[in-house]
Amino acid sequence: MVAPLYTTESGLLFHAGKILVLTVGLPARGKTHISRALERYLRWTGVKTQVVSMGDYRRKTLGGAQKLPPDYFALGAKSDETEKLRKSVAEGCEQLIWDFFDSGGQVVIYDANNGTRAAREALAAKFDKKGIHIIFLESWCDKQEIIERNIRSVKISSPDYKGWDPDKAVKDYYGRIADRERAYQPVEELTWPSIRILNVGEKILLNVRRRPPPSPLVLTPLKKIQGYLQSRIVFFLMNIHNRFRTIWFARVSSLAAEPHASNPDKHAQQSGQSLIEHSYKADSDLSPAGWEYGEKLKDVVLKRRLKVLQERGIDPEQRKLVIWTSTRRRAHHTAWPFLSSPLPDNGDKESEENQETPDGTPLKTDTPLKPTELLKNPILGTVARDAPVNTPRILPVPDSIAPEGLTLNSGKSTPGHQSKHSKSKSLVPDQIKVVEKTQMLEINPGIWDGLTPDQAKKYYPEDWERFTKDPYTYRVPRAESYHDLSVRLEPILIELERETEDLLIIGHASVIRCLLAYLIGLPASEIPAIEIARGDLLEIVPASYGVHSRAFHFWDGPGRKGDGSGQNGGRDQNNFYENYAEDTKGKRISFTDGATFENGFASQLHHLGGVV
Repeated sequence: MVAPLYTTESGLLFHAGKILVLTVGLPARGKTHISRALERYLRWTGVKTQVVSMGDYRRKTLGGAQKLPPDYFALGAKSDETEKLRKSVAEGCEQLIWDFFDSGGQVVIYDANNGTRAAREALAAKFDKKGIHIIFLESWCDKQEIIERNIRSVKISSPDYKGWDPDKAVKDYYGRIADRERAYQPVEELTWPSIRILNVGEKILLNVRRRPPPSPLVLTPLKKIQGYLQSRIVFFLMNIHNRFRTIWFARVSSLAAEPHASNPDKHAQQSGQSLIEHSYKADSDLSPAGWEYGEKLKDVVLKRRLKVLQERGIDPEQRKLVIWTSTRRRAHHTAWPFLSSPLPDNGDKESEENQETPDGTPLKTDTPLKPTELLKNPILGTVARDAPVNTPRILPVPDSIAPEGLTLNSGKSTPGHQSKHSKSKSLVPDQIKVVEKTQMLEINPGIWDGLTPDQAKKYYPEDWERFTKDPYTYRVPRAESYHDLSVRLEPILIELERETEDLLIIGHASVIRCLLAYLIGLPASEIPAIEIARGDLLEIVPASYGVHSRAFHFWDGPGRKGDGSGQNGGRDQNNFYENYAEDTKGKRISFTDGATFENGFASQLHHLGGVV
């Protein structure tokens, strides 16, 4: 579950006591990545957690490798000066651990090699005497490509190799690893509970029970992985990986078509959106502007994805693009352009013959189809998973359906949309998978459904006052609070960690706020203030020490955030509960283009200073 709203006298949660996780492993085995990911997750659940990194502490107190004695990393006998320095670093890290526990912290993850049995046993025994639960977390890696990737993406960019030639830095770091390998002792002892992760998530092995040395006089109770919190740690570690991937976020198009007595598209064309979309209960189709939004979103995502993969030397045809949406019609319809083939040219007569819709009705192809007419002839093979009953459903192509959603090969054409020529073929991934998730529905506004901020303040003054004081935890009658939404989204967070392919999340603003807050380690109280502008594509690249973010602007049509001049630019003020950060004058948080956010350092957030 997400962070509980209650506190305890001791500051500890789940009756779990205090836990020290000692990482074990050779350099460049992903220990830092695992430690930071676990820290982010535990903080999200409300547990006071901190990573103590020996490498970071050494660089902070002693400087980079250039300032260290030559034998600091060498194996064997060392000079008195070196022994003194190494001892001071170890003692300093231990003091940081004690200080965090004494200040009310519950979990410390000690990110260090801890490669010899004697050293880690002595450290564990020292904390065990004070009632601290000990868990060994070993990262074991036997795949050279993972080690090489870790060195090039993390290690040689550290201050230790500032100004070095990358290839020389890699060679020097391999020398460090070789020295450590000769002295390394894997965790094979059964004294303490231990977790071994193979190849950063490929497999996980558990030794859940401590076996104390036999003694005829003293009966020592067995210690094991036990309780809710320790079990959640294991469960989370079973779902992580460090494969390079990019996560994009874009808002759902709100440009929904409202039925009109004489012309269904009339109101949508005039206003860009409709009153029916203001309602949480509505599930309307997209207007022509909404379909245009989806097409532009497809263009910018595919072009950006191709560039990112080429820069990393990855073959785009070997990677999937996974798209998550909610089951709202306007949400999964925004993703439909990713699955459609280009419309036929007017002169392409061959593709117009003998075409039928899925229900057998002849398809008229005298004129090009309008975006809204695509709904009447939807793409064959598109499946609405757990969608409302009034969502159009059609027969799927049997071999194109994946267990959790739709997989459509870019080379396939669809009835009514066949073409010999495809200008975007080179940009379309070999496979695209769209998955609809019911947990990703927008926040429920309750009695404020369809109201503007002024109306909510006028009709429900007491609720308004309490909401503005604490927009994260206060629950409007018959509504969801942001805390409720965060609890609902926790399974999505685990799936987010487990997903290994490039991921595009086409979501509602409230949902994106929660997911972004998790990824960057933002305090829960600031979730409602994150500004998610429609028409911006947010790019998040997970890294060992946090995430790298960029923003790409691609849409200026109806539904774009206004400039505060009185014109809302098509923005839906009647849905302010969903668009809280954009529709109120309170605190706002946006993303700086190109910024790097480290876990637990939300103060680095600044106002969006320009987008690409």
